[in-house]
Amino acid sequence: MALVPAVFRHLDPASYRPHALHDAERMWPETNCYVDLWIEVLASLGLAPEAALGFTLGQDFEGDQFTFFKIPLEDLESLYGIRVTELAIFDRVEDHVAMQIARGRLCLVEMDSFFMPDTHATGYRKEHGKTTVGINRMDRENRVLDYFHNAGFFRLEGDDFDGLFETARDENAPPFLPYTEFAKFPEKPVSAEHLRREARRLLPLHFARRPAENPVGAFARVFPAQVEKVAERDFGFFHKYAFNTLRQLGANFELAASHLGWLSEGDEFEPAAAYAARISGVAKSVQFQLARAVTRKKFDPLAAALDPAIDAWHQLVDALTPRLEA
Repeated sequence: MALVPAVFRHLDPASYRPHALHDAERMWPETNCYVDLWIEVLASLGLAPEAALGFTLGQDFEGDQFTFFKIPLEDLESLYGIRVTELAIFDRVEDHVAMQIARGRLCLVEMDSFFMPDTHATGYRKEHGKTTVGINRMDRENRVLDYFHNAGFFRLEGDDFDGLFETARDENAPPFLPYTEFAKFPEKPVSAEHLRREARRLLPLHFARRPAENPVGAFARVFPAQVEKVAERDFGFFHKYAFNTLRQLGANFELAASHLGWLSEGDEFEPAAAYAARISGVAKSVQFQLARAVTRKKFDPLAAALDPAIDAWHQLVDALTPRLEA
C-alpha cells in the first residue's frame, strides 16, 4: 500500500480519529454524507471546518423535507482556497479517479452504500443507497479503497471494491457513470486569521438568505399529517422520513451553534448559539416522540411538540439581527 498514490499519505483508517464535530457526545454525531465528508477532509488538511458552517442559517422547510444542507462550493473557495468542480466521467471511473489522485486531487464520487462496510448498521449488503465518498487511496491491483465517508475514514476491499466499481460488468452493458466532483487544493493552506475574517464576511450574507417564514413553524403545521401517512408504510420508511426531516433540522442547527461559538469573540454570539442548540435538542427529542407515535398510531401529541424550537428560531433571528444587519 505504501507505493500506491494517495491524496493524504499520512492517513490510515486503522488509526484515524474523527474531528470533534463528530464526537459521540454530540446530539447529532453525523449530519449528512456531504457535510460530514468535508468536515473530515478539512480537518485532515489541518484547517478548521467550523469556519465553513455559516450557511446553516439559511436552512428552510421545503414542503416535504428540510433543506439537505451542503457547504456552498463558493464558500470552500473563498474560505480555504479549495476549488471544487464536476469531473466528467467518460471512461472507467477507476481510470479517472487514479488520474486525479496522482495529481493530488480528491474525487468525491456518488456510490452505492450496499458495498460500503462502514454502513453495516444501516445499508451494507441490505439495500442500495446513493451516498458520496471522498477517495483518498485506490489500489486497483489488490482491490483496496481508502475513503472518507460520513463521520470517518474507512477501508474496503475485495468483493466490495468490485461491487462499487462494477468491475464484472459486461463490456456491452451500459457504462457506470456516477456524478463525480474533484477538489483542487491550494499550494499553501490559508491562515487562521484569513478563516476568521472570511467567515465573518460570509455570515451576514447567509443570514440574509434565511427563509422569510419560520421553517420550523412551517414544518409543524404539516408534521402530524405527514407522520400519519408514514405510519401506513413499512417501518424502514420511518427512518428515511426522520433522516430528511428531524435529523436534517437538528444536525443543521447543532452545526450552526458550533459555528457561532467558534466565531464568537467573548460572549458575542453566545445567546444565538444557545438558541440554535435549543432547536437541535428539540429536534432530537421529537424524533423519539415520532417513533412512539408511529408505533402507537397516536399523532395528536405531535402538534405542539415543536413549539419550543419554533420559539427558538425566532429568538435566534432576533439575537443575530442587530449584529448582522447593522
